[in-house]
Amino acid sequence: MSLADLPASALSDLIARRAVSCREVMEAFLDRIEAVNPGLNAIVALRPREELLAEAEAADRAPRAGWLHGLPLAVKDLAATAGIETTWGSPLFRGFVPEADDLLPARLRAAGAILIGKTNTPEFGLGSHTFNEVRGVTRNPYDRTRSAGGSSGGAAAALAARLLPVADGSDMMGSLRNPAAFCNVYGFRPSFGLVPADPEGDTFLQMLATDGPMGRTVEDVARLLEVIAGPDPRVPHGLPAEPFAEALDAGPAGARIGWLGDWGGAWPVEAGILAACEAALAVFADRGCAVEPLAPPFPAEALWESWTTLRSWAVATRLAALHADPAKRARLKPEAVWEIERGLALSAMQVHEASVVRSRWYARLAALFEAFDALALPAAQVWPFPAEWRWPAAVAGRETDTYHRWMEVAVPVSLAGLPCLALPAGFGAEGLPTGLQLFGPRGADRRMLQLGQVYHRCTDWPGRRPPP
Repeated sequence: MSLADLPASALSDLIARRAVSCREVMEAFLDRIEAVNPGLNAIVALRPREELLAEAEAADRAPRAGWLHGLPLAVKDLAATAGIETTWGSPLFRGFVPEADDLLPARLRAAGAILIGKTNTPEFGLGSHTFNEVRGVTRNPYDRTRSAGGSSGGAAAALAARLLPVADGSDMMGSLRNPAAFCNVYGFRPSFGLVPADPEGDTFLQMLATDGPMGRTVEDVARLLEVIAGPDPRVPHGLPAEPFAEALDAGPAGARIGWLGDWGGAWPVEAGILAACEAALAVFADRGCAVEPLAPPFPAEALWESWTTLRSWAVATRLAALHADPAKRARLKPEAVWEIERGLALSAMQVHEASVVRSRWYARLAALFEAFDALALPAAQVWPFPAEWRWPAAVAGRETDTYHRWMEVAVPVSLAGLPCLALPAGFGAEGLPTGLQLFGPRGADRRMLQLGQVYHRCTDWPGRRPPP
């Protein structure tokens, strides 16, 4: 077995005990990347091997900096990384090398990580399929003709293929939950505010997207969350970090889980996905949890209208300056232009009305969580689709009317900003993975991870490796 096959927690322990060197770990991952990444395109902007080995040797000589000491990591290419090309997947930023780290990569480095490059993402993170004009498409390790999902598709594919021990992702509309499902790994969207954004621009109003950890084990996810979580005094809505990896095996006995399925038929879901999710929920039932099907607790179309209004508004506020320049606008992907122009056309009252619906949904959830410890949804409505597509034109025979309608299943969690663990739910008839979302009330991040650990101990789906 290669060192690259081990979970991050095991590698961290081996390095701490000096049972292996940081250089040995780095060599194992670079060898794996050299052999596998050309067919996947998961890791981009890879730094020179000799530089990385020199950093690993320096880590061997240095005092232990933290849990990530000496581990090779690649940051999702939506965060600025000092000395490493950062493009946000856009040709407008091809060749841009920042002088300073954003907050998340700075926290990774402070915990001892060696940043080896970036993980691929769609342009500005828009869309749940990872492709862009700068780096190309990222392919699924379980079938290289298929999508790895997105926008954290590079991170998920790299994890599944053992190119990284653990990875960061980000999630606005399922951007780490969908690729986790597509690539048979775990992805955790934390309670909004637990992992702070950078103190730039508006930090009060949006509250739609967040960074989060991904891994092949729940323990790795919990330990990475400990590294990246914790308030920044410059940013509002912060939540305190917790020892998320402690007492992981003390899963809530007799937890009550509500199964929302396809929202009473409101969402099209491809054949086999709901059955896979129900089989995953049966694992919890076998461990003493009560799993109960639920009727739709809120109108699906109201959630969709609220979400698409707030999302377009958020995208427009972030990218309007690029759109205002005709030369730059011509180089933006069509989906970005559509979102920006839709957002620019909104009135303040329309945004307010969407936020009122969001507020009503949050209140409805509070009532549901009086009866349930967690709620469950599929993590994807489709199986991994051909990598050459921009997005699925139809789901289960129903045409999609936007580039992201096939990810409507992500909206209930994103609107409310709740902690949500995407769990692998096994494989379909064609050998492709899918996943389940398990989410709870704001601040219940540790509880969701404990439930996930119960599941992982029983299944270990990520242990089913992709073909070589």
